[in-house]
Amino acid sequence: MKRRDFVKLCGSSLAVAAAGVPGMSSAQDKMVWKASDVHPLGYPTVEAVQRMGKKLEGATNGRISIQMFPSMQLGGEKEMIEQAQVGALQIARISVGAMGPVVDDLNVFNLPFIFRDEAHMRKVIDGPIGQDLLDRISNAPTSRLIVLGWMDAGTRNVYSDKPVTKPADLKGMKIRTMGNPIFVETMNAMGGNGVAMGFNELYQALQTGVVDGAENNEPTVLAQNHYQVKKVYSLTGHLIIPEIFVFSRRTWDTLSKDDQAMLKKFSREAQMEQRQLWDAMVRDAETKLKGHGVQFVKADKEAFYKATQSIRDKYGSKYATLLKRIQETA
Repeated sequence: MKRRDFVKLCGSSLAVAAAGVPGMSSAQDKMVWKASDVHPLGYPTVEAVQRMGKKLEGATNGRISIQMFPSMQLGGEKEMIEQAQVGALQIARISVGAMGPVVDDLNVFNLPFIFRDEAHMRKVIDGPIGQDLLDRISNAPTSRLIVLGWMDAGTRNVYSDKPVTKPADLKGMKIRTMGNPIFVETMNAMGGNGVAMGFNELYQALQTGVVDGAENNEPTVLAQNHYQVKKVYSLTGHLIIPEIFVFSRRTWDTLSKDDQAMLKKFSREAQMEQRQLWDAMVRDAETKLKGHGVQFVKADKEAFYKATQSIRDKYGSKYATLLKRIQETA
């Protein structure tokens, strides 16, 4: 047998062998991973995952790529989690609240004023606490997901028709919150009347006076055009809730160790890039909101912190050890 034919035969045999072993693939095999997000194209969480896809494609000569489905094309977070668990979807960006039933300690991030500021939050999620929580999700048999990393979602502040600088300013005001009872009770403790309402209903509710205000980050207020009906953005800073992006364990278990390591590396880079994109978007949103006539008002955070102590006492007692670790993170 000629050397050229022998080499060709060996190459063909290796390709066949690789195709038959889970987690291995030949150079010719191509994997297109589906990724999904509730946010639109250009949003930091979406952009970061798309950039990660380009890196994967470049590093593997096109063997691995990511196809993004933004703007809830594949459903909301609940549907995305279910699809990732069965391998129909590979990557999903979800809120920590959705994973609370799997790893209960994640619920601590839903409490008001857990973090001193965003810099403190980042130190917590970048350090041993953050890694421990990610590992617990990935290792939980019921999750069927591998957590790739954290993502920022900014600081939530109150916006309405008038400045809200202290709890007394919220008296009698109906403020829309997310549906979690903790968020409703937090707003009540802050002095207002928390109203759980679907996000898709909020613009009209603000416009017609069904609610007097809402709470969210600057990019959301801009993107959803809420600035058109509410012109005062008060920096209460009552909630700072990070998010996560996950990978289907069913797909993960078919990958080679090298592919898993590569994905983890690029995921860490995506986490850092999303943070930079987020900070830039917040600055841009603030500039544009001010250009639209929105007034930014500094609030007495200490007063709101004291007002919400009852919420931390009620819901945070079982997280006492974790809360202490968070508070001690410098």
